Amino acid sequence: MIARLLTCALLLSLPLPIADADHHEHEKQVRTITVSGEGKVKTKPDTASISAGVVTEGETAREALSRNNDQMQEVMAGMREAGIAEDDLQTAQFSVSPIYSRPKRKAGAPRIDPKIVGYRVSNTATGIIRNLKQVGPILDKVITLGANSVSGPSFFVDKPGPLLDEAREKAVADALRKARLLAKAAEVKLGAIQTIREGGGYAPQPRMMNRAMAMDMEAKSVPIASGSQEIRATVNIVLTIE
Repeated sequence: MIARLLTCALLLSLPLPIADADHHEHEKQVRTITVSGEGKVKTKPDTASISAGVVTEGETAREALSRNNDQMQEVMAGMREAGIAEDDLQTAQFSVSPIYSRPKRKAGAPRIDPKIVGYRVSNTATGIIRNLKQVGPILDKVITLGANSVSGPSFFVDKPGPLLDEAREKAVADALRKARLLAKAAEVKLGAIQTIREGGGYAPQPRMMNRAMAMDMEAKSVPIASGSQEIRATVNIVLTIE
């Protein structure tokens, strides 16, 4: 029994092993540098979209709908005749809503509940125009045929994928340029890339024409300028510092 106790005491008195230098070196935090880059590609849009609608009113929902159907059929037929393909023509919005009276209330008089005095029907179709030379003539045509709620054109690139890839390559090059510049200023040497994270890529679209502008075009030709767009991509890169 005494021998066993002496053995245990001897074991407890032995010093703990010291971790080797390699283990401590491995636990040291790796020094890194984080940079962001942006790539831009300027291009001209090749496609446009417009929305052409008809808003009608009547004493009954049926009356308002009948008027709307007649005008909207002409508008959509005109869009097809102007070269918009069937696959590029889509109903975007349809609604039937009541119109309420707004009775005037005299001071001290009891409240008068509004009553339904008619109905409003709205039907809107969106069309994709793939020949930008036809944008102006198509707008002229749909307004002449009875469209009284028009928005557009909105220009965009039909297939932005290759341009986005080019912007991504420029974004990576921009980030690495910044990393080399910072490393030189700090008098350190860059190591391997640890992570690359894409921040996003997008092609902004110009603002669409408002309804007041569209209605003003009924008496004159529609001047259209598609302009240019920037397709952009961003990346964040983390590199080690040796």
